[in-house]
Order: sequence, then C-alpha cells, then structure tokens
Amino acid sequence: MTTPVVSIAYHSGYGHTAVLAEAVRAGAAEAGAEVHLIKVDEITDEQWAALDASDAIVFGSPTYMGTASGAFHVFAEASSKRWFGQDWKDKLAAGFTNSGSKSGDKLHTLQFFQILAAQHGMNWVNLGLHPGWNNSAGSEHDLNRLGVFAGAAAQTNVDEGPEAVHKADVATAEHLGRRVAETTRVFLQGRATAA
Repeated sequence: MTTPVVSIAYHSGYGHTAVLAEAVRAGAAEAGAEVHLIKVDEITDEQWAALDASDAIVFGSPTYMGTASGAFHVFAEASSKRWFGQDWKDKLAAGFTNSGSKSGDKLHTLQFFQILAAQHGMNWVNLGLHPGWNNSAGSEHDLNRLGVFAGAAAQTNVDEGPEAVHKADVATAEHLGRRVAETTRVFLQGRATAA
C-alpha cells in the first residue's frame, strides 16, 4: 500500500495556528501518512525540496486583516519558482486558518489558498463536513462549529493564548488531516492503476 506524503506549510504569528497545524499533522499521521510540518517563515532549501516531493500540501495561516499573514504571502510569492516549472501540478491541496472573530473573513484566506493551489495546478480537498452548531440540538462542541466548507476554520479570542484554541476546532483540523491523507491515498492508487 502506498504511503501518502503530506506536508503542512504554515505560518503562526502567536501560536494559535501552530496548534491547528499540529492537529492536521496528527490526523494525517493517524490515517497513515508521512507528514512534514514546515514553518514558511523559516523555510529551508531542504523543506522546499520536501514540498516538491510531497503528494499533498496543506496551507495554513492566521487570518490577518482579511487575508493570510504577510509571512504566508511572502512564501506564496516565493513559490512562483515552482509555478514556472509546474513542480506542484496535480498534487492535492487543502487549507486551514484561525481568526479572533467568529467570521473574521476567514473564508477569504481559504479562498486565497484555493487560488494559490489552482495557479499551481493542484487539486483542492475540501473539509467534507456538514456545518455544526446550526440548530437547537447542536453545540459549540460540534465538528465544523463555524460552518465552513472550503477548509478547517477556527476562532480563538484575541486576548487568549494558544491553549485556548477551541477543542472542536482542533478536532475539525484533525478531521481535515485525516481526509487529506485518505484522499491522497485514493488518488495515488488511482494514478497507479491508470498507469
């Protein structure tokens, strides 16, 4: 059986997004993937090579002022060298983000990731969950409690540290990691069969 290689390319300004990155890593590893955590503001040549060798890349960033962080934008622009060579074409991609507000324009950050992936010719993996906490029987402890479909979205109060990242948001990020790993395995098996 093929072992999917999943890399998580993320930036975390205050540690909240790092909690989500670790959750995505745990979910993907639980599903049998080889996983690499890559901080994009400290990326090395070896880590760029790891991204190039990955079957899937999960993008993560806090949402600042309605988009991904400046550090993530620097990484995205630097990835244009890969765009020229189509080095990431046909890899799978997914994304996650955190903001202080319930909405916080997180969708825009996830759409930025989707466009980045599309420019690279990658295939997007969505969250694959119904929204939680949207009826009288639901609660803030539901998976996908913020009702986002494009990726994993989290909300953490701006006056609290990384330990306050909501457990349901952590579990949602773990779900995303598992889904990416499982989808990547199916994708790789299909490619091998078609060959």
